Amino acid sequence: MALFRRRRVADGAPVPTSREAAAATMAHLTDFARTRVGVEAYVEPVTNVTQTTMVLIATTGEWTRRRVPDARAARRIAQELAIPVYDVQLTGYPQRMRDWNSRQRRGRA
Repeated sequence: MALFRRRRVADGAPVPTSREAAAATMAHLTDFARTRVGVEAYVEPVTNVTQTTMVLIATTGEWTRRRVPDARAARRIAQELAIPVYDVQLTGYPQRMRDWNSRQRRGRA
């Protein structure tokens, strides 16, 4: 009986543990913040569809989004990365993010 065997997804790869997923998220956010200029964090609230998320946006408008446990954790992560953090419900998204999205859409068309 394999009580402690890790579950596997359809392709046979093991499902990451929550600790592994948290480490991967932190590594991704750290890499993004360290390899781009002027990165800021925006905390998105819980919705009926998604849990709390954190969006990092560079001065170019390039962005990345990852799930976080809650707003407090997002603020702690931003503090560890030494970047400013904003509540997206209060500030909205910066224009540079919308401009970057528009450029990306035009580039694909």
